[in-house]
Amino acid sequence: MMPMPRPLDFTATSVFVALFAAATVLGFFSARWRKGDLSQLAEWGLGGRHFGTIITWFLLGGDLYTAYTFVAVPALVFGAGAIGFFAVPYTILVYPLLFAVFPRLWSVAHAQGYVTAADFVRGRFGSGLLALAIALTGIVATMPYIALQLVGVEVVLAGLGIPGTLPLWIAFAVLAAYTYAGGLRASAMIAVVKDLLIYVTVIVAVIVIPIELGGFAKIFASVPVSKLLLTPPTANNLGQQSGYATLALGSALALFLYPHAVTGLLSSSSRHVIRRNAVVLPAYSVALSVIALLGTMALAAGVRSMPAYAAGFKAFGPNFAVPALFLQMFPSWFVGVAFAAIGIGALVPAAIMSIACANLFTRNIYKEYLSPDCSPSREGGVAKITALVVMLGALLFVLRLPQVYAINLQLLGGIWIVQTLPSVLIGLYTRKLHPYALLIGWAAGIGAGTWMEMQLGLKGSIYPLHILGETIPCYAAFSALILNVAVSVLASAIFNVLVRRPFVDATAPEDYS
Repeated sequence: MMPMPRPLDFTATSVFVALFAAATVLGFFSARWRKGDLSQLAEWGLGGRHFGTIITWFLLGGDLYTAYTFVAVPALVFGAGAIGFFAVPYTILVYPLLFAVFPRLWSVAHAQGYVTAADFVRGRFGSGLLALAIALTGIVATMPYIALQLVGVEVVLAGLGIPGTLPLWIAFAVLAAYTYAGGLRASAMIAVVKDLLIYVTVIVAVIVIPIELGGFAKIFASVPVSKLLLTPPTANNLGQQSGYATLALGSALALFLYPHAVTGLLSSSSRHVIRRNAVVLPAYSVALSVIALLGTMALAAGVRSMPAYAAGFKAFGPNFAVPALFLQMFPSWFVGVAFAAIGIGALVPAAIMSIACANLFTRNIYKEYLSPDCSPSREGGVAKITALVVMLGALLFVLRLPQVYAINLQLLGGIWIVQTLPSVLIGLYTRKLHPYALLIGWAAGIGAGTWMEMQLGLKGSIYPLHILGETIPCYAAFSALILNVAVSVLASAIFNVLVRRPFVDATAPEDYS
């Protein structure tokens, strides 16, 4: 087992366990909340599509702003500097896209009874093979993401000084049990607790830590200029600025294509709920900007010289910077509150991600290819078992592989999932792209993006493109998506002429409004 940063902190651990237990009880209680037949996939996996504006706000916040966000974004700022702030503009850019586009996806899914984005692709383009590619992409892109939520739990357990892997197994058992029992309802209820704890932690941190460090002016003055500014362009190299811009844009395009984001959206009660949330969700972006600043505060506080950080770094690298900062700045009882926010904030998205993967497997693999005549109750049962298998796989992934690889593999998630954009988002507006062409474009994007990431040795996601003598650092997901769209458009022009076999569109124009 990895070395413990400090001896067991009884006070912090007691507060952590008490809050964790309260959230767990709430998760089990959720099965009785807005009762529905939880043997049905739409009830278990989408909460019966009943969530209003407030619950959807908490659910999407709990879904998208994860424990890894709380740990990794400031860790990137701490380790790499200003480039880590790309997370702030990308979460601002994504909400106009959410407002304009995704109500159409909700409408057609509601009209046709779709549970996943792959369901929509299957109905829109009449291609089971294309839908299978979308479903597999969603599952594979999400798996490392789930694993990293469990890394967040490990980080806080190490900060508390809790030894061994048994606590992680207990956390997994609790997560699996309430997810199986309550489905998305459990995640929605616990998300309320998680988000409230996160906001309390962020507000206290942004007030107390700057006071302890002598104010923001002193904080920024103590940080090297290289950590505060992006590398400027040179004569033949656009520097970090193009990487920053494409990271923000590519991440914004990818975020709501993730299966767990789609699941959160489709669980809402109307398209108007989605639009209202597009207006109010940027409140989380404000919180994220403060969370990112924790990396700068950790630099100013000199956490590298702290004994707790030195031990934690061996196990978690810069991801231990924020826990070390909280251990230094706050009394034990508040450390327990903050670490509970991170720990509970890990389990909520992990549960939603597992449910989303289960929805994809059940609808687009099991029912499509293995058991087309399965009953609705059988479909729901398979989804529940699949969610447990997905969680167990993520846990074994964390325990058996060096975590540096787990963290770097997550970079592939964004590269892969954004390749579903032509089929899903463009497909919401036109069928002129041929399904065979979309499949070829998807393969080209997946192949190119994966190749670029392999060339980077899984140590980053900004690949330098060399075009006409210029070096353009670019997020691999973004450049691969451009290739994907170009291939899809060009191949569609060819297939639409040569392939006469019709592909039936199961949707109708009125389904989109």
